[in-house]
This record gives sequence, structure tokens and C-alpha cells, in this order.
Amino acid sequence: MAFPYPLIALEEHWLAQSVRNFYVANNAKHPNDENGLVGMVTPALMEIGKTRLNAMDESGVSLQIVSHAPNTLALDLTTCVKVNNELSDLMESRPDRFRGFATLPMANPEAASRELRRCVEDLGFVGTLIDSNVEGRFYDNLFFWPVFEAAAEHNVPVYIHPSPNLQTKPLLYNGNYPDTVAESLSEYGWGWHNETAVHFLRLFAAGLFDRYPTLKIVLGHLGEMLPFQLDRIESITMRQWPHLGLKLKRNLRQVWDENVWITTSGMFFLAPMATVLKQCKPDRIMFSVDYPFGKNEAGLAFLKALKAEGMVSDDVLEGIAYRNAERLLKVTAK
Repeated sequence: MAFPYPLIALEEHWLAQSVRNFYVANNAKHPNDENGLVGMVTPALMEIGKTRLNAMDESGVSLQIVSHAPNTLALDLTTCVKVNNELSDLMESRPDRFRGFATLPMANPEAASRELRRCVEDLGFVGTLIDSNVEGRFYDNLFFWPVFEAAAEHNVPVYIHPSPNLQTKPLLYNGNYPDTVAESLSEYGWGWHNETAVHFLRLFAAGLFDRYPTLKIVLGHLGEMLPFQLDRIESITMRQWPHLGLKLKRNLRQVWDENVWITTSGMFFLAPMATVLKQCKPDRIMFSVDYPFGKNEAGLAFLKALKAEGMVSDDVLEGIAYRNAERLLKVTAK
């Protein structure tokens, strides 16, 4: 059956040559190198022209919000500016098909906040996508908060995307199996979803949302496990944390409902989606593919299945497909 709505996809990646050059200069291998575990997608990850557009057209993706693939090294400002300028050129060439999330030098938050402002004010970016750690460091440290301040001031979202953590892998994931299996477990097989969930909870516990009550956070992969644990975590934070000396202005459920959006990126499974539909307001759920790691056709089939199984109304399905993203990002699917 034909799908009745246009699609906006929010977590759609590419790999810039300038970033690869940065890794070479630092004698390191990019996690999406051709010889890595997911090296088979590297050509599609680097291609940002006709092949990508054809793949979008075949599955009805009207608009991609393009962001850079995750990193293990903290990119410097010079490299980030190159990435953002290149993405800006793409946006200018096809404004009807591509918009962008800024790449930021998160190890230098002051420079990162300035670059975010430049990207939003001068280049028309719709927010930023940042890695879930910076060489093992997390953003609950006040050192990083200028970036969140800039995002809140400009009313654009911060998409926290999982990234490899070379510091935690040896302790938590190396075991009596091949190192390649440990790498898989530490990343998309389990670890980086868990870490992104913990990272969000660290930001909540640190009072980030008290400091910036209008801050908008996006979490991919059906909420990075959080919807399935949300009730238990909320109960603990409300009953126990005040007695431990932490008194926040809003509880976890309020922050979840008011500050968080989630996407479907690469998680095209009905059972966990049923939980998401119960735990999230319908206007906070957005379609994403995770291209080229995920396939546009799989995402489209998932949306059709939601309707066929009677899991969503027409209004909710339309919101997930594109309306919610239009409202959050102030874009239009054509």
C-alpha cells in the first residue's frame, strides 16, 4: 500500500573527508573506516549526492536532517568548521531535501557554543548532534554547559547520539570471546545505548534542566532504553534522591514530557514501540532511519506496520512521519 504522508528523517549520517584527514593527522583510525566492523557502509556514508537522493526517493523520504557520524576523537574547531561549511553547501544546493545538525568541538565548549550560534544564525542549521561522550568525558560537568545554554537561547535541539567509548570498553565488554564481539557489544550491540541513557540521567541529576528549563533534547533508537525503565527510575528519584540531598525543581517524568523527543532510528520493532507509545506523548515521537546503517525501506515498512497492526491512529502516524519534526525543527516536508 502507498504511504499517505511525506517523511522527515532526523538521524541520517555522513562521513566527511576532512574528519578522516583529522584522524590520519592524529595517527588514529576512524570508527567507520572501511576495514572496521561496519566498513561495508563506508562508501554510502561518504556519498551525499545522487545515490542518497535515490534511496530517499524510493522510500518516500522527503527531507533528511544530516549529521556527522560518531567519533572516538574529540574534533577540533577547524575540522568542525570544515564539516559544517561542507554540509551548508549541500543544504544550499538542495534546501528541499537536506537540512543539517551542526558538528561541534565539544572538548572546547566555548568554541563549540560559538560554532553552534554561527551554524544556526548564519548557515540555517536546525540544531546540533553531539557524541554521547568526549573521549570518555560526560556533559554533566558544568564545563560543557555553554553548549546547552547556546542551544536553549536559540531554541534548537541537542541530539545526543551514541558514540564508542574506548575508556569503558576494556572494563565492561572485553571477555572470553573475540575482541570484535566485545567491540560490537560495547557499541550498537548494547553498550552505547545504555551509556546514552545513563548520560541523560546524569544530566537530569546534575540539574541541567533546572538551569535551562526550555532545553530540547533528542534521543534516538526509541529513547535509548529509557522508556522501558522510566517508571522505576522515576520512582527511585522521587522517593530516595531528596533524602540523599538532591532536590530538583521538576521530577523525571516532567522533564521527559517537556524536554525530550525521541526517534525511531534503526529500531523498527513493534514490541518496544508499543512501550514507547505508552511512555511518550505522541507529539514527541519522530521518524528516523539511521541511514546508511539503517535502510529507508525498513523504516517505511515499520511505519506501515504500525498502522496495519492498529497501534496508532492516523493523526499519531502523521505526527511521527513528519509533523512532529516540522514543529520541533521549524522545517517543512514537501
